[in-house]
Amino acid sequence: MASAKVSEKGQITLPAAIRRKLGIAANSRVELTLRDDEIVIRPMKRIGELYGALSACVAGRAPIPWDEERRRMEEAVAREVVDE
Repeated sequence: MASAKVSEKGQITLPAAIRRKLGIAANSRVELTLRDDEIVIRPMKRIGELYGALSACVAGRAPIPWDEERRRMEEAVAREVVDE
């Protein structure tokens, strides 16, 4: 089991062996999740790694034209702003 010391600023350094195993490089982003009394740290996926992730969800559906998708997103954002 590896350990890390918490600095006065609340920072920790992940041990090199763990960073290498998980592919966490300098300036990488990590996701922190609270699970009961534990902190789970996992690397966040880069946008390039997400390519094709939704292909099963949209299989067989006609593509939406870009201008239509943009209009839908603008309406969704407007609804969220109004609800705040």
